[in-house]
Amino acid sequence: QVQLVESGGGLVQAGGSLRLSCAASGRTFRNIAMGWFRQAPGKEREFVAAISWSAFTYYTDSVKGRFTISRDNAKNTVYLQMNSLKPEDTAVYYCNAGVVAGKSGDYWGQGTQVTVSS
Repeated sequence: QVQLVESGGGLVQAGGSLRLSCAASGRTFRNIAMGWFRQAPGKEREFVAAISWSAFTYYTDSVKGRFTISRDNAKNTVYLQMNSLKPEDTAVYYCNAGVVAGKSGDYWGQGTQVTVSS
């Protein structure tokens, strides 16, 4: 079992920045690939970014160059630094454990709302 708790969402103007955090507990964190997904109103949940146990990262095209995923294994935490935010980034952002090739794993956090105003 893995428990995930996200934090760091909020309201920001277009062009601004936010940093999301996801604290994990349970299974050995350092061996698990972690990721972020998001779900906008009326849309399906979509992959945003992932980081492997060896810190290899990959992103969906729409956030490349603006978002950065990172992890701190000593703190059992994964981060999503979001810069140059756009209104279309508005969504509930979910942390996920066990991501493989952009497909979600079995464990989800409760989600954190990110709202970008124009």
